[in-house]
Amino acid sequence: MRLRLISALLLVSLVALGGVQAQTAGSPPAKKAAGAAAKKAAEPALKWQDVSQWGVEGRAFHDMERKRWFDRFPAAAEGRVTDAVWRLSRDSAGMMVQFRTDATTLWADYTLFNERLAGANMTAIGASGLDLYARDSKGQWRWVGVTRPAGKIVRQEIISGLAPGFREYAVYLPLYNGVENLSIGVPPNAKFEPVAPRAAKPIVFYGTSITHGASASRPGMVHTAILGRRFDQPVVNLGFSGNGRMDAAVGELLVKIDAAVYVIDCLPNMNAEAVREKCIPLVKQLRAARPDTPIVLVEDRRNTNSWILPARNQHHTDNHAALRESFARLQQDGVKGLYYLGGDDLLGHDAEGATDGSHPNDLGFVRQADLFEPVLRTALRR
Repeated sequence: MRLRLISALLLVSLVALGGVQAQTAGSPPAKKAAGAAAKKAAEPALKWQDVSQWGVEGRAFHDMERKRWFDRFPAAAEGRVTDAVWRLSRDSAGMMVQFRTDATTLWADYTLFNERLAGANMTAIGASGLDLYARDSKGQWRWVGVTRPAGKIVRQEIISGLAPGFREYAVYLPLYNGVENLSIGVPPNAKFEPVAPRAAKPIVFYGTSITHGASASRPGMVHTAILGRRFDQPVVNLGFSGNGRMDAAVGELLVKIDAAVYVIDCLPNMNAEAVREKCIPLVKQLRAARPDTPIVLVEDRRNTNSWILPARNQHHTDNHAALRESFARLQQDGVKGLYYLGGDDLLGHDAEGATDGSHPNDLGFVRQADLFEPVLRTALRR
């Protein structure tokens, strides 16, 4: 009898212990649910400002219909440019929205076009994130913060704890993803003034994945964006990863932009034969439509490991020679307003300027901007 009683007590204890274990095992989902609720509750009261209501810079072709508001090319480009260029034109690379506010907290709410948030040589911040800058007391643009996308729908704080003051901000849009919609959130009592896109003629870049933004750590670190800040001037980024090839169909669209200067930087996607075939026709196409707009021709950078890869190094040498020949022929033909930028120094000479040998890292983009700047100042005469 006593043995039976002990056995019964042990059974009750084991059941109770099992119940505790089951409760403990069930606690992580409960904690996750509580965490999700806390995260949701952490969003403060906000006023949301739809940026499409006042516009973004870097969005050309204003008078032409688009399939999506944040596309770089108008709808008419589909079927005229290659399928790859059309697809890539739906990325928001180079677009930037400006506003003024005294908010001490800034949020973003946006929906991305593609599920893929990052690439083999691009982080999610660079490919799909927003990049926030502000003017300091001297009027210089300085970095403030970024979003960190984890899915197509992004609704999160960019920065909080900002110093008091009414100042101007700029938000660069994703480099390797498209945007369906974008709103900026500020506290309800904050002042907020949209800043319309500037009317100044833009610097227009036509190029490859490097122009597109690979492999910048964030959207504001591409040389096109760096130069936009240095010149305090609008920029249009028409970089198409793997597909910047001096195409006449793209030229037809370029001439629709009343540019301050055209920068043609397509050699990383071309060989010497293609350069000789397509460079002169593209330049003459631009010049016929825009007789007074400066045109800058850019040699391709040398891969940072080409010092130890003779075949790759020769490819660059041949490309450079073909572009120099084309430039000389254009000058002989009387084409004016042409400028030239060599490629040997674009990424430096210490082999540290690229992520994968081909695409600049942030150091490489700063080095590129340093070399582009004086040529552009000469072309723009300032």
